[in-house]
Amino acid sequence: MTTVKMVGCASKLGARFLAESPNTKMVSSVARRSHHSVAPSFSAVDHQFRRGTRASFSKRVLKRQGNVSMNAYRLSSLQLRAAIATTTPNLVTREEVFTSHPSNNMSEVIFSRIGKNHHQNPDHPLGIIKTAIFDYFKDKPQDFEMFEDFKPIVTTTMNFDEVLVPKDHVSRSPNDTYYIDDDTVLRCHTSAHQAGMLREGHRNFLVTGDVYRRDTIDATHYPVFHQMEGVRVFDPEEWEAAGKDGTEMAAEELKAVLEGLAQHLFGEVEMRWVDAYFPFTEPSFELEIFFKGEWLEVLGCGVMEQAILKDAGCEGKRAWAFGLGLERLAMVLFDIPDIRLFWSEDERFNKQFQAGCFRAGGVGGPKFKTFSKYPPCLKDVSFWVNEEFTENNLCELVRNVAGDLVESVILIDDFTNKKTNKQSNCYRVTYRSMERSLTTEEINVLQETVREKMVNEMKLELR
Repeated sequence: MTTVKMVGCASKLGARFLAESPNTKMVSSVARRSHHSVAPSFSAVDHQFRRGTRASFSKRVLKRQGNVSMNAYRLSSLQLRAAIATTTPNLVTREEVFTSHPSNNMSEVIFSRIGKNHHQNPDHPLGIIKTAIFDYFKDKPQDFEMFEDFKPIVTTTMNFDEVLVPKDHVSRSPNDTYYIDDDTVLRCHTSAHQAGMLREGHRNFLVTGDVYRRDTIDATHYPVFHQMEGVRVFDPEEWEAAGKDGTEMAAEELKAVLEGLAQHLFGEVEMRWVDAYFPFTEPSFELEIFFKGEWLEVLGCGVMEQAILKDAGCEGKRAWAFGLGLERLAMVLFDIPDIRLFWSEDERFNKQFQAGCFRAGGVGGPKFKTFSKYPPCLKDVSFWVNEEFTENNLCELVRNVAGDLVESVILIDDFTNKKTNKQSNCYRVTYRSMERSLTTEEINVLQETVREKMVNEMKLELR
């Protein structure tokens, strides 16, 4: 029998990106709260967003071809062009992504990931999880619409302003977000489409897609991951007929729907609700389940702020919204240990999963079987920190050099010279392929390139 508990948060954690990312992992609630949260968006167990520390979750251009009022957006023509979505699986061109604008911080590695659309592959673990969630919502009486093919290029208005991200929020920094120009980014969350969908008249919908965040490098963090956003709007007649307050009714239905989703995905599990804080919902909650001996955070959710509804032409209505990360769920249910595997083209990985193989709680379903145990190669690099240094920038540099051959970049030493007051960091870079053994020679070339770029591009003084 499923048990649901209500748990009050000892302290509200601030705006957090509750969402998964390839940088996502289902962490225990205790471990998660030891991390600093930093970005607003609530798809469960996200990972990314860190300002020198790890952050939590995330969530949220929409203008589908031939189906959006230009006046509804009140954006410049440049922004509108950037906001156009397409039903064609990735028509994002180099010219759209790589610009001469000084704010552009795109990379070849990130561009190569755009349009892969793993969530649309029915035999991919992410597509399997998405389908399982779609199947659950298809049975709901609210008649949810499902969208999964919006282009990832959005305006800053959609990505930040329309979900009430403060102007000074750290998530707006180019240290965290991939900018094409000052007004255009790769979406950080599927919530970027929320307001546009509401303006178009959609009232009950799910939006799934790839999202992008500059992040650390380890087994549960990746700069590209996949989220799903869910929204349901209530008219006054609904809560009046039920004799309830609108916010109360929305919160009650939200919890009931998401408890059902948790059971659909994980089977009969104990659940509890934790009070949370997000800038775009009030009240806000996190759903945790007791799974495999520990409490795991599954998703973030809440009743949508009235300011968002009003600006989207839904004044006087109520709505709930939730966000979750597909990688996080797939890693837990399929026992996938490294987020890089979702991008593997090795048949030894891909043939382990097929459409229709999902089973609640993973019981009787496929579990990832390790097909390689290649040795790691560790390389340390020490340097004096300058004012411009950030860990995200270092990870981005290493990733651009080594791609998915880098397994982790971890700070292992930090000290300050008492005489000069200069700060020194030492990072350990772990190289390991998931598909073959790496040679000492090729790793030495990669590490030397990293060191050179640290000096030439980051202006760091190596030790």
